[in-house]
Amino acid sequence: MNPQETINFNRIAEAIDYLTQNFKTQPTLEEVAQKIHLSPFHFQRLFSDWAGVSPKKFLQFLTVEYAKNRLKEKGTTLFDAAFETGLSGTGRLHDLFIGIEGMTPGEYKNGGAALAINYSYAESPFGTILVASTQKGICHMAFADDEQKALHELQQDFPNASYKQVVDRIQQNALYLFTHDWSQLYQIKLHLKGTAFQLKVWETLLKIPAGALSTYKTIAEQINNPNALRAVGSAIGQNPVAFIIPCHRVIQSAGTFGNYHWGPVRKTAMIGWEAAKVSTVV
Repeated sequence: MNPQETINFNRIAEAIDYLTQNFKTQPTLEEVAQKIHLSPFHFQRLFSDWAGVSPKKFLQFLTVEYAKNRLKEKGTTLFDAAFETGLSGTGRLHDLFIGIEGMTPGEYKNGGAALAINYSYAESPFGTILVASTQKGICHMAFADDEQKALHELQQDFPNASYKQVVDRIQQNALYLFTHDWSQLYQIKLHLKGTAFQLKVWETLLKIPAGALSTYKTIAEQINNPNALRAVGSAIGQNPVAFIIPCHRVIQSAGTFGNYHWGPVRKTAMIGWEAAKVSTVV
């Protein structure tokens, strides 16, 4: 790292620390820029390059994360959460939650109350899978080396939903991916909870053809945010639907396969399996 990069890194670290310590006052772009002795324009560009998101978006993430933790506490109202995070009212908290969490703060506080989720375990070429669905579509799919742990992780996402261990048509249709001709499948419907940015990344992953590979850099460019490599990597790592949303098809620019939420060995096996199936069809 050259001297200028060191200076820039230290400035961004100072800005992140300032935002983390003072997010409850909702500091403006000008205020933070002045703190690290940069013009607002220069600070906006430098922060976005280093952090992968704008200062405003980073502040929003901090705000919502704090509000989420407060809403988990018994007795906390939406007004309490809005007031304590420096927002002008529950309306702004509502808008932030919709933009970042894909749900209202009330829905988050309810933890999926009134949501009925069916789940089942199935065998795949890569091990046991936990697949879960609502009436709208697949909401979760994960490799379950430990079935109870996998179920617990699902329940943490929707703690107040009602669960029923049953196989339904939506799940069966999704699992056909492992045994049927992909081109003949009915459309698989997904019911996802995520930020607008995450949904954009996951949608881009769905466009990677079976047997093909992409890179984190390419995905960032395809969503018109080439500097957001860290944010793209984070969104890919938080993919809630294994295999169907093919995060395993994303590798590092150097050609190495890189890490995978459900293990690098499984990722390598999946890439090889898909390549073999595609070559057989051709």
